[in-house]
Amino acid sequence: MSTSRKISLLVSAAALVFVTGAQAATPVRVGISQPAYSFVPLDIATQTGICKKQDLDVQKTVFSGSSQLHQALSADSVDIGLGAGPEMGFLAKGAPEKAIAAMADAPEDLALVVLKDGPVKTVADLKGRKISMSTRGSLTEWAARSLSLKQGWGPDGMTMVPLGSFSAQTAALKTRQIDGMVVEAGTAGHMDEEGSGFTLVRFGDIVPHFHIHVIFATNGIIANHPDTVKKFMACYFEGLDYMAAHRAESVKIASDTLNMSEALSGKLYDLLMPHYNRTGKFDKQALDVISQSMVDMGTFPNKLDLSKFYTEEFLPKAK
Repeated sequence: MSTSRKISLLVSAAALVFVTGAQAATPVRVGISQPAYSFVPLDIATQTGICKKQDLDVQKTVFSGSSQLHQALSADSVDIGLGAGPEMGFLAKGAPEKAIAAMADAPEDLALVVLKDGPVKTVADLKGRKISMSTRGSLTEWAARSLSLKQGWGPDGMTMVPLGSFSAQTAALKTRQIDGMVVEAGTAGHMDEEGSGFTLVRFGDIVPHFHIHVIFATNGIIANHPDTVKKFMACYFEGLDYMAAHRAESVKIASDTLNMSEALSGKLYDLLMPHYNRTGKFDKQALDVISQSMVDMGTFPNKLDLSKFYTEEFLPKAK
């Protein structure tokens, strides 16, 4: 064999090794229930290269509510989902999933927003009004019904209207088709910033013990690719640690990802950072409140033992 031929084969082999190495990252399909600041640790983990260190290729899909997310998980369209605590009710109804981490606790990133020049000025004015939420059985529906119960109006003291995306809800509020909307803090902040609305209620004050956001994984990926689940958990929590230690960089990433001003991103960082769950562990009292929320919404006739629907086996070891 000629020297030139040998060199050609060596170059081809090296190129094959390079391509193979470049494709070595394990794909993991991750869905989030809606665009929200609370899910920014995932973006930080991907954009800072933290997930690449775990040899993961995170493929993110954004949905318009919890129902869509869990339909995708059940259909094996995504492997891991970032959603809300009350969505554990889907698991109790047979969704082939497990909750694998508690992401955030008190629901500080949920707010009830009304028009600045609208008829609602106080919480008492909400009785009998039309209030929008994302989808039936969602965290936003539960939050509104919890407020209604706390006011002594019963679970149906306000008329709940499912409108899907936050943009659809904002449009409906501005055209006065609804009187208020339960949305994440970023949408509330946008309306405060532009002067069209104001935040009437923050739900962290209504329910201090809670798991507002939870990470779910399909039974399939848990059974067949447990190492991928562990790597994803390591990726996510390292991203959260980075976020806690690098305010300026995290504020910029969130601003770019969610298309908001850095001023608003900074306010949300300061509001929400203390409420992220840095260990991912589930709390019995918080789970009890979630279970009660399912009864309050009429999802189940009695409280459930939610310990059957989560696992902590994939959480990173405490440092």
